[in-house]
Amino acid sequence: MRTTFLLNGSEITADTTPTTTLLDWLRDHPGLTGTKEGCNEGDCGACSVMVTDADGARALNACILFMPQLEGKAVRTVEGIAAPDGTLHPVQQAMVEYHGSQCGFCTPGFITTMATAHLNGETDHDTALAGNLCRCTGYAPIIRAAKAAETAPVPDHVKDTPLLLAQNTSGEAPTEPGAEPPTTLNALATWMDQNPGGTLVAGATDVGLWVTKQFRDLGPVAFLNRIPELSGVTISDDDIHIGAATTLTELHEAIAPHHPAFAELIRRYGSVQVRNAATIGGNVANGSPIGDGSPALIALGATLHLRSVNGVRALPIEEFFIDYGKQDRAENEFAEAITIPRQNDALRCYKLSKRFDQDISAVCGCFWIEVVDDVVAEVRLAFGGMAGTPKRAAHAETALRGQPWTDAVVARAMQAMTRDFRPLSDMRASAEYRMQTAQNMLLRAWLEDQGQATNVLEVTL
Repeated sequence: MRTTFLLNGSEITADTTPTTTLLDWLRDHPGLTGTKEGCNEGDCGACSVMVTDADGARALNACILFMPQLEGKAVRTVEGIAAPDGTLHPVQQAMVEYHGSQCGFCTPGFITTMATAHLNGETDHDTALAGNLCRCTGYAPIIRAAKAAETAPVPDHVKDTPLLLAQNTSGEAPTEPGAEPPTTLNALATWMDQNPGGTLVAGATDVGLWVTKQFRDLGPVAFLNRIPELSGVTISDDDIHIGAATTLTELHEAIAPHHPAFAELIRRYGSVQVRNAATIGGNVANGSPIGDGSPALIALGATLHLRSVNGVRALPIEEFFIDYGKQDRAENEFAEAITIPRQNDALRCYKLSKRFDQDISAVCGCFWIEVVDDVVAEVRLAFGGMAGTPKRAAHAETALRGQPWTDAVVARAMQAMTRDFRPLSDMRASAEYRMQTAQNMLLRAWLEDQGQATNVLEVTL
């Protein structure tokens, strides 16, 4: 399969299999071994590269980025960060001056991520670099270097203009694995009907690991990066319409003014590199019991829209999850969109994990609690990590609904939660710990509503 893109400013066409990763291609390409393989699953950032398309530049993990996802885009590796005459990029110069590199293995990933943030004018360096791991420096000199480079002009050579997407906009479905990807929703529906059980690739932050870690043959593959109808957020008077291929980075920006608790939850999803690729539709469709997007969407009363050659089917998103590893989706259906009803914000989201950044939840709790005249008028309590699927706490909801919003009622609801879940013990948390922390999340929601400070990240004197 041929992919045409810009590589460090030069147009190139690569002939690869559909599931060849950019990292593997680079490591086999003479002179481009600076991009390193660390974890090979999108966690360490050693393989970070700058990718530019019509929406701008962003840092991505090359280890789980398949070559066809780059069609028409511009890629800049660590070899292309300095100017063609060898002049160092401001972040490279700052890393030298502030001693930001020791063993050096992680440095290429830091450089590309820092250069991307510098290009975009981002100054929240802790967030921008959370997906790049360094075991030597303690991060302090790296953060100092990033800060020192903030005001330096952006070099012209990193301001890439992506190629125009290759032609082939007829909307016809591909006829064989690795053929041109679908460009319309109807074409994708036809492809799915012709390839039952075929693999859809949007961000590849999950599917990529099937290849790099499980060495799976994905069979027929359709890439979704050529279907604009699948992406973007539209706000109307009635709902918030989210295309299934909308990245978490895009969703974070769009949802923040309406439901800031959801936006803050998204900020703790993976790293910048992961959020730049991962899609909300993929997060839901894989059915993970610890996917952070689903509890928030359930609490918001969201609707999932599934499409096939037979049309569009809509269902409450909570009904999509049947059992562990089983979802209400036919083999020829795909997630097209998610809609959230417009409503006054009453959402609270809490994520419990061993690390604040880039970690999987032990428990994720998202609550929609509407209180009118000190009485709970409506309530939806949704959890991840407490069952084989994302699930509502129905008994706890019943204990709250129509009752006074008091600590005594909250205590009864916390007790009722023991009838809703039988959590498992695993490497992240014991069953007892999960239950207690899930209960305490509800108590935290009540305390916050009473004006008490509960955020352990905020220190006050």
